Amino acid sequence: MSMPMSASSAGAAAAPVTGNAVAIKNFAFSPATLKVKAGTTVTWTNQDTDAHTVTSAGSGGPLHSAALAPHATYTYTFTKPGTFAYLCTIHPFMTATVEVT
Repeated sequence: MSMPMSASSAGAAAAPVTGNAVAIKNFAFSPATLKVKAGTTVTWTNQDTDAHTVTSAGSGGPLHSAALAPHATYTYTFTKPGTFAYLCTIHPFMTATVEVT
């Protein structure tokens, strides 16, 4: 199942997006900023041909995926409010944030 992209979403890439899915494609997390409510389970799906990780930036963060092969997924349920920055440890230039309210 794929979700259709609206034409307006392409121009607003910097704006936070609500939902519960993050695509990993073209060596980037999309959306770069995801807003969710506490209790939401977010699923990351690797749509690239290279492996990627979903790993909290800094120490002590909750996100620690294994290397995700192409088409693999990783899920995490955010139980507390906060801003959770994360990156791919294989490609550290890939960064993103989940904002939990």
